[in-house]
Amino acid sequence: MTDDGERDPFARARALSSTFEAVLAGDRAARPPRPLISASWERSLAAHVDPDKHLPPIAIPETDVPELRKTHPLNEVMPLLRNTLVSIADEAMHVMLVTDADGTILWREGAASLLRVADDSGLVPGFSVAEEAIGTNAMGTTLAVDAPVSIHSAEHLVRTFHRWTCAAAPVHDPDTGAILGAIDITGPLHTVHPAMMQLVAATAQLAENQLRVRLAIADERLRVRNMPHLRSLLGRSGALLSPSGRVIAGEPYGGWPARVTIRPDADTVQLADGREMLIERLAEGYLLHAPRTAAPSRHRSALSLRFMGEQAPRLILDGEVVPLTLRPAELLTVLALHPDGLTAERLALALYGEDGNPTTVRGEVLRLRGLIGANVLRTRPYRLDATVDSDFDAVRRALRAGQPLEALRAGAGSLLPRSDAPEIRELRDELDVNLRRAALTSDDPDTLAEYCTHAAGRDDLEAHELALQLLAPDDPRRSQLECRCRSLQAES
Repeated sequence: MTDDGERDPFARARALSSTFEAVLAGDRAARPPRPLISASWERSLAAHVDPDKHLPPIAIPETDVPELRKTHPLNEVMPLLRNTLVSIADEAMHVMLVTDADGTILWREGAASLLRVADDSGLVPGFSVAEEAIGTNAMGTTLAVDAPVSIHSAEHLVRTFHRWTCAAAPVHDPDTGAILGAIDITGPLHTVHPAMMQLVAATAQLAENQLRVRLAIADERLRVRNMPHLRSLLGRSGALLSPSGRVIAGEPYGGWPARVTIRPDADTVQLADGREMLIERLAEGYLLHAPRTAAPSRHRSALSLRFMGEQAPRLILDGEVVPLTLRPAELLTVLALHPDGLTAERLALALYGEDGNPTTVRGEVLRLRGLIGANVLRTRPYRLDATVDSDFDAVRRALRAGQPLEALRAGAGSLLPRSDAPEIRELRDELDVNLRRAALTSDDPDTLAEYCTHAAGRDDLEAHELALQLLAPDDPRRSQLECRCRSLQAES
């Protein structure tokens, strides 16, 4: 952080202050700022940051910070950051700060006496340290340049920060490569140390490694659940993709890109090597496969049921789409909920209630067997002899795991909304109620905003009013929600 031969942080601070004043006055500095600093000052001044501004702006109310911490990906690595940096920070009179990708401080830990001093500079959870908000600083600048940085004294653009020396490094999402946030060590001028930036950069690498391990575990679970779809291709080339498009398994093993971009409405995708692959949307992620060129041999089938939302029920059997009407979709739903099988009498009760007729059910089972194959729909008892994944089960798992955003993204709406089958109606009500409760009690503006644009919450006035309370005034989603909220209020 200091130049060779400059061992006195206060002497360096005085030299930097002279440079700072000369540059702001439009004069030629005896010693120009580092290129990193010069570029950051230019960006900050272009964003109309006032060097005499005293404090960073508040990005979110402090009362909202705990909930944001719980849902932020860096929450998973906070124990690592505490073990690695906080003890060092306490001993060296530093503060550890962690921001989100927008530069909002979410975590702050360190010596109590120094935290009180940090309060005076606005280094407080909920405040924004993005460059466009408060100018050059280690956290904002590391997010801007996507690299570890150190900022000393008058290298900060805003004078309030001239009392500090700090080093920060970005932390990246191992799935997408996007920046998740920044970790920072900040202390008074006399605490400057040449190894500070290397320490923070190494800690950021450790955090990314831990996130990568967690992602690998999640990938393996996803792979195990969905491998039957890949095996069902029976020699045709294909690949399993994560929801973000990463290839997590392929047949044959090699020759696949690390990631495939899937457009929302696309049915096919062309790989870089020219191969065109069909896209099948699974309850979790995607199955890519080459078109079928030969009749399949006998195997244990893979079923993917996408029965949520207003669109027609959709069944994927061994990588091929099978058109369905409502009644076979109802039958498949009930059988998926009872993997051990049901008698005709139990099926009739689940589909028709007390007035159900087992003879009617037997006829419907016969027609469904003709559609999907007798080797898939077995009898005595009636059961699915296949590996089944479904959007309604993915929603239920996400809700049980306390992940309302994942639940919203797993299902496009209510389960078979036109079905009156008793067991389906009961499950539909359960999912709708639990999804609404999870969204309204999350206190997370992103979850509420997504719920309000989702089929489940499109007509929910209470959710819209709560979302508008939580969204920031300049949030681009406000205008759409405000318009919809006025319409719902007029209808009520």
